[in-house]
Amino acid sequence: MKFEHLLSDINGFGRFQIMIIIISFIARFTLPCHFMLGNFIAAMPSHRCDLSALDDEGVFGNLTQEQRLTVSIPVQEDGTPSSCKMFPEPQFHLLSNSNDSDLATVPCQNGWVYDNSTFKSTLATEWDLVCDQKGQNKATATIFFMGVMFGAMTYGSLSDRFGRKTMLLVSYISGMLFGIASAFSTSFIMFAVLRFFTGFGITGIVIVSSVLSVEWVDIEHRKLVGVIDSLSWTFGNSMIPAIAYCVNDWRQLTIVVTSPLALAILTWRWIPESARWLIANGKFEKANFYLQQCAQMNQKQEFASKITPETLSGIIVTQRKDRSYSYLDLVRTPKMRRLALLTGIVWYGVASTYYGISFNITGFGLNIYLTQFVYGAIELPAKLSVYYLLDKVGRRNTEVGSLLGAGICLAVNIFLPRGEYMSVLRTVVAVLGKGCSAASFTTVVLYSSELFPTVVRQNGMGYNSSMGRLGVSLAPLILLLDEVWRDLPQVLLCSIALLASLMARMLPETRDRCLPETIQDIEDGQTGKSLAGSQVVEIPLKSKANDEGGN
Repeated sequence: MKFEHLLSDINGFGRFQIMIIIISFIARFTLPCHFMLGNFIAAMPSHRCDLSALDDEGVFGNLTQEQRLTVSIPVQEDGTPSSCKMFPEPQFHLLSNSNDSDLATVPCQNGWVYDNSTFKSTLATEWDLVCDQKGQNKATATIFFMGVMFGAMTYGSLSDRFGRKTMLLVSYISGMLFGIASAFSTSFIMFAVLRFFTGFGITGIVIVSSVLSVEWVDIEHRKLVGVIDSLSWTFGNSMIPAIAYCVNDWRQLTIVVTSPLALAILTWRWIPESARWLIANGKFEKANFYLQQCAQMNQKQEFASKITPETLSGIIVTQRKDRSYSYLDLVRTPKMRRLALLTGIVWYGVASTYYGISFNITGFGLNIYLTQFVYGAIELPAKLSVYYLLDKVGRRNTEVGSLLGAGICLAVNIFLPRGEYMSVLRTVVAVLGKGCSAASFTTVVLYSSELFPTVVRQNGMGYNSSMGRLGVSLAPLILLLDEVWRDLPQVLLCSIALLASLMARMLPETRDRCLPETIQDIEDGQTGKSLAGSQVVEIPLKSKANDEGGN
């Protein structure tokens, strides 16, 4: 008998499941805020060399501010003062002759003056992470996502060993503590270290809660739960520009986007452990406790009386999880190796494309808050379309098509000319690409959770998430390649999206299929077994024939 049959009897999508989704939503809201936080706290406002030391020496006399800039700072091609260069000495002859092309320049000698009209304080203004030091500023996103990557591997393994609920609490607490602590950093090194551990801590939220939600709902509502969970990202991505607009100090902003975790900790007590995981680990008493809760809350009392630890012991009759599973089990057998390889490449491509587009909110010359809001808002129709497409065309085709669409949009922007009049059109194309990449991300989370068997599902999701976070970590560095060739980042992101689309085409379809329970299910090709084609057996289990009826 399959676990799906039991869930169907006690309502696989009732009040109990809705409670899980609502509670999970609270903590999941903070994730996109933290993931996009670097766009605001690491923003680099307009700046120029500080001339206050020359003012103190009385060098300028009665010159106006504009004249002081003219004689002290060279002009860039667009007519604005240079951000990183100044003249060794004031060039007073420039007041009558504006040609400064042959004059020697030096790096800023006394720091910088920043335009605080948009941001009161950022990492760049706090520690002068501009000009030669701007690489450190860009590296903050990479450092954070490296923490997310290692956290994904850790939480994936530990939640398979210690349970979903326990590791969810660990993620809540560690994410909140490190997140708040990073806001009180006294140096960039301290901030970078704490930012790494913030990413390490909060990544468990998305990994554990996604799997927990999928394991508590029936097949018919799996896609709905996947889309609802992903909408928390849409909500967070749409809200972060409004929050950042109101809170434009980087320390205060970090605290604000971390604060929902305090409420998540208070509501954690009502989150159930995964009954599927408990059964797979032979903990039938606890599984019975949560299944009884589910039946009562979903008003299926007539089935609650039939559920006992003895009946639950017959649900999984092969390869009971009587040993610990690790990441090595993802590559021990041929079909699992192939599955891990393909899903890893797809996750890398999806994440790299999604965040490569998301981090480039200043590359189109439009308002940073408006661009971020539109990037977040486009995810709503994209994810609603996913809800329709997952059943109509299947998980695989939805994933392939959305990655292909993102790749095409990136390719189009390579050939569109840059300039003031084309910035709106380039932004529109980028927004469409962001929508396609958001659809691919929504699909891949649900899709991959359905591909891996229960005994290593959390390890599989942890591995995939790590591959995704590797893609995210490299995305800011890819964007820095525009100094080598202006369109190189777009070319690389386009190529990655198209490669991931090709790899996704090689994965099996999971629409209307039972979740695989064991590694042997994968090796025997039982991943593709339809629930509709298997015999539904009602509990209590009376005989061996009943045990075999759902397999």
